[in-house]
Amino acid sequence: MEAIEFVVNYEKYLNEIEQVVKSEYAPAIERLRATDPHDLVRPDAWFQGAANARGYVWSLFLKEKSK
Repeated sequence: MEAIEFVVNYEKYLNEIEQVVKSEYAPAIERLRATDPHDLVRPDAWFQGAANARGYVWSLFLKEKSK
């Protein structure tokens, strides 16, 4: 998966996380929504697949949640 596909799917990944976590974590998800996905990956970046991209977004969520 290339970086542009990640950028296109970023909101979808956040929606998936939002559906399975407690509502008390909504502020962390909103902070991630406010982040431009273009700022998260370089244009030449790639992921082995959708599972890796989802894992990356989950790791971003866990970092935000910890703040």
